Amino acid sequence: MPGRRGQAPRPSCSEVSIEHAESLAATASRVDHWLLVEYRGLWSHEAVGGSGLSDRVKAHLREQVAARPHTKLLFVRRTRRRGRPGLAVFWGSTREHGGDLFHAEVDAHDDLLDLDLTGRGEPLGHPLLLVCTHGKHDRCCARHGRPLCQALEDQADDGWVWQSSHLGGDRFAGNVVVLPEGLYFGRVKPAQAWTVLDELLARRIELEHYRGRSCYPFPVQAAERAVREATGLRGFDDVEHVRHSGGLVAFRAGGRVYEVEVTEEPGSLRYLTCASDVLRRPPGFAARILRESAA
Repeated sequence: MPGRRGQAPRPSCSEVSIEHAESLAATASRVDHWLLVEYRGLWSHEAVGGSGLSDRVKAHLREQVAARPHTKLLFVRRTRRRGRPGLAVFWGSTREHGGDLFHAEVDAHDDLLDLDLTGRGEPLGHPLLLVCTHGKHDRCCARHGRPLCQALEDQADDGWVWQSSHLGGDRFAGNVVVLPEGLYFGRVKPAQAWTVLDELLARRIELEHYRGRSCYPFPVQAAERAVREATGLRGFDDVEHVRHSGGLVAFRAGGRVYEVEVTEEPGSLRYLTCASDVLRRPPGFAARILRESAA
């Protein structure tokens, strides 16, 4: 964002986040259900609201979002599909174990009125990697997301990688979300795309860029990260959330139960997005393993 007249341009939000050594841990948006609609037109700052969809379709999509808590609606697109007939639609749910992902293809967006995106459908059969490239929402998403998306497309199977509208956490661009597991990764550079993808293919989490899992609230994300770091366990299903009460979170891992104390530690005042004009403290969490016992 440019500075005031006579001032130097303000650093981007991703640069500020790195300068403050802001941790990626426990920053994944809380999402249980996902609705993804292919939209090839321009994405405004508010992608759905500013789109050319009819009022009926917009109202229908909002109803689908409101039907279940923690539902996220996103626009998606792939450059290689421009001019191709048919529009892709994906929907599903993120759970600790057994997430699902369904898909359909419609001739036009008005056909969405006939779809129930809260139920079951045709299983997709492969993961989706969503890369935020929503430049109208934040310039960091376009600057870091577009080359990352290209790098992932070059290495993943066809149809796995899609550009997406605002995923959350612009300051951590390039951002990637893996569905149906709901795994968030941030500050991924194009040269690191294969490392993240290779680990995902082995159903392991690459911790350097791991932001957290969308099915967990922030304190549970912080505790999961602490347990994975302490045990060295990286497999998707190597750790299991047991309980969360107050500031204590328990995870089962490697035949042991770990009790983790989580406290809030907000960061210093700063602009959290490139377009922000208000200084805010980013949320932060410290996690400390108090004890472990036999499972």
